[in-house]
Amino acid sequence: MALKKDDKKSNNNVLSRQIEQKYHPDSVLPKNPCVLSRDKLIVIGSSTGGTEALNKIFAELPKGLPPIVVVQHIPKLFSASLVARLNAHSQIDIFEVNAKTQLQSDCAYVANGDAHVVVSCEGGKYYASPLEANRVSRHRPSVDVLFRSANNASGKNALAIILTGMGDDGMIGMKELFDNGAYTIAQDEASCVVFGMPKKAIEIGAVREILPLQKIAQRIVDYAHNRIRNTGKKEPELQTQNEGEQESD
Repeated sequence: MALKKDDKKSNNNVLSRQIEQKYHPDSVLPKNPCVLSRDKLIVIGSSTGGTEALNKIFAELPKGLPPIVVVQHIPKLFSASLVARLNAHSQIDIFEVNAKTQLQSDCAYVANGDAHVVVSCEGGKYYASPLEANRVSRHRPSVDVLFRSANNASGKNALAIILTGMGDDGMIGMKELFDNGAYTIAQDEASCVVFGMPKKAIEIGAVREILPLQKIAQRIVDYAHNRIRNTGKKEPELQTQNEGEQESD
C-alpha cells in the first residue's frame, strides 16, 4: 500500500532524527576517573585541518616523550596513509591501532578510521584498544571517547590537546580531564582551519592554555620534562600570557 504524503513526511522526520542522534560518551564507556599517580600520557584530538596540524607537530617532536594517542576524524580508507605520512617526518614511531597494543615511550598511536580508541591501564602499563561501538558526538573514532578513557586511565597525569576541527567532539572528555587536574591545551583560532572543537572546549572551561599551532610541540616537550604544572586549577598567568602573545601576532 502506498504511503500518503503526510506519512512519508513523518517517516522522513523520524529517519532524520535517527541519523542526527548524538550519543554521549556514557553510551560506550562508563566514567571512572583515575585518582592515582601514574606515568605520563598524551592524548590529541583533531578533525578538519587536523592532518596538516598533526604533521607539523610530529615533525617537530624529539625523542624522550611519553606515549601519545591520537584521534583524527578520517575515513578508515585513509587512516593508514595518514600514519605513513606522519612516520615519514617524525623521529618517533607512529602506529595505527587495529588491536590491543601496549603503549611505549617515543611512540604515537592513531585510531583507525572505523573504531574508537580506548586507553586503559593494566598492571601499571598503558594500552590502546580499538572499540567498535556507536558514534559518539557524531563521530567514530570520537575524541570524547579517547579523552574519557584517558581520564579513566591516567587522570591528572595526562596532557590533552584539542586541535582544529568542526563541531564539539572532545569538549566533554576534555572537561572531565580538566576537572580531574590534567593539563589541557587548545589550538588558537588564528592557526585553526576551523575553530570549532577548540572553541567549544574553551567555552565550557575545559582548557588551561590556548596556543598557536607552532608552539604546541614545544609544550609537549615541556610536559614530558616536568616544565608545566598539573595543579588541578586553571592557571590564569598562562592564559593571560598567551592571550597577550596572540594579540601581538
